[in-house]
Amino acid sequence: MFISVVIPVLNDAAFLASCLAALAKQSRPADEILVVDNGCTDDSVAIALAAGARVVVEPRRGILSATSTGFDAAQGEVFARLDADSLPSADWLGRVERMLTTHPEAAAITGTGEFYGGTPWMRWCGKNLISGGNFRLLAWGLGYTPLYGSNMAIRASAWYRIRAKVHRDKAVNDDTDITFQFEPDMAALYDPDLKVGVSARPFDSLAGLMHRLALAFRALGINLREQSLWSRRRARREWARRNATEAAAHSVDTDRVDRG
Repeated sequence: MFISVVIPVLNDAAFLASCLAALAKQSRPADEILVVDNGCTDDSVAIALAAGARVVVEPRRGILSATSTGFDAAQGEVFARLDADSLPSADWLGRVERMLTTHPEAAAITGTGEFYGGTPWMRWCGKNLISGGNFRLLAWGLGYTPLYGSNMAIRASAWYRIRAKVHRDKAVNDDTDITFQFEPDMAALYDPDLKVGVSARPFDSLAGLMHRLALAFRALGINLREQSLWSRRRARREWARRNATEAAAHSVDTDRVDRG
């Protein structure tokens, strides 16, 4: 399995250096690392190149546009996604490969974040508002597992199916928007043992927290105006029924053939 790691970055040189160092220690190395320069004016690009990463440029500001450009440029069968401040555990890529090989039906795999830095209150906000509450609420509303952008991997084949639908020109969360584009037959696998450290810095200030929440709510608003949760869940149920009917019919036909 050829795995490309995609990291959008905007003036995060110090965090990016730590992220790339963690990737260098993976028990299963990345086949390709792409750093998406989303308008950096610091040393982020130089650090990426020094670490052997390939740099692609997305001048249009926004996490979704940067992520989309990275996925479009990646060469792998699987696109693993990190933020510049993500610190993946040493077995992260090995676990991505093992789980997606074991579960060929999964379009993607995701975990959540273990927040580091900041105060206990900031880490509590990260755990309960972002990687906890928001994640569980979205899963309940959609009826399937959402993606967590700081710790996820998606098959290239799944991305090619949905990339024309993502709102890459909007200021929205990339993981939320990509999750909403999943077709009824697509599902993500949630692995609680897929470990990535995530900086608690968005909670340094109320403004930072509100900005993060605004991106998520804007993604929800745009996608729900296009198709309601009820309609999305109905389409998924109808697909499941058709699939079950076809599987049952195939089983009967196979039994007839076996009997001669």
